Amino acid sequence: MKTVAVIGAGTMGNGIAHVFAQNNFKVHLIDVSKDALDKGIATITKNLDRMVAKDKISENDKKNTLVNITPFKELKLGVSNVDLAIEAATENVTIKLKIFKELDDVCDANTILASNTSSISITQIAAATSRPDKVIGMHFMNPVPIMKLVEIIRGYSTSNETTTAIMELSEKLSKTPTEVNDYPGFVANRILMPMINEAIETLHHGVAGVEEIDTVMKLGMAHPMGPLQLADFIGLDVCLSILNVMHDGFKNPKYAPSPLLVNMVMAGKKGVKSGEGFYDYSENRKAEVVSSQFKK
Repeated sequence: MKTVAVIGAGTMGNGIAHVFAQNNFKVHLIDVSKDALDKGIATITKNLDRMVAKDKISENDKKNTLVNITPFKELKLGVSNVDLAIEAATENVTIKLKIFKELDDVCDANTILASNTSSISITQIAAATSRPDKVIGMHFMNPVPIMKLVEIIRGYSTSNETTTAIMELSEKLSKTPTEVNDYPGFVANRILMPMINEAIETLHHGVAGVEEIDTVMKLGMAHPMGPLQLADFIGLDVCLSILNVMHDGFKNPKYAPSPLLVNMVMAGKKGVKSGEGFYDYSENRKAEVVSSQFKK
């Protein structure tokens, strides 16, 4: 594989594009919004500048990485003659099915179609195409340039050839691919999201405040980041979407989202992306707890 298309220039999409481009792949970064494309390229540039400053890459490496990325607004043009197309759109099944139907219509017959979904069924996504054997999940972790894991999800019809190709490709990116089967939440979020949800419930019931809950998990369980702060970085709307997928998929009340999480998302408090979640991310607050209601 030499040329890869990434559909979606948001947090995950630009991170995936960054990693492929830095490893000398030609990357077509696709988004219907020019602003999103500009912001995605700016984010990649900023992250590369940070790596140069830390002597992890050279200035020439940075230039070559950026040269490897070509932005596209039109899907049909962006996926022309690519070996792999990776969808990194929002965690919404309707949107993803629409994208994969379009990809199947316009991509070459041999192009592998991958989704960066963190919870939605690969089998369901593949059913929207005429090539289910060539559809697979590539669940990168955020921030993509730093995190080593890629969760590789096989759908019901994903072929051994496709799985092997994507496992080997992930290793070329200096990632550690881990193969899992297609069940709601896969492995990462089936374990992580109930923990985050329980942390939110613990806060909701007044057992402890935001900082206290996060401190217990960081110092007592050796987690690098507390679950509430991690939820802010993932995006509270994304956490809610994943929990809803798992709740619908397993029909088990233990996956039901906390009412506090639901209310915060409805109020537009989505974490880092909105500037406020369990913590305040504005310049003058620098990740302080946002409100007295979250204090012990």
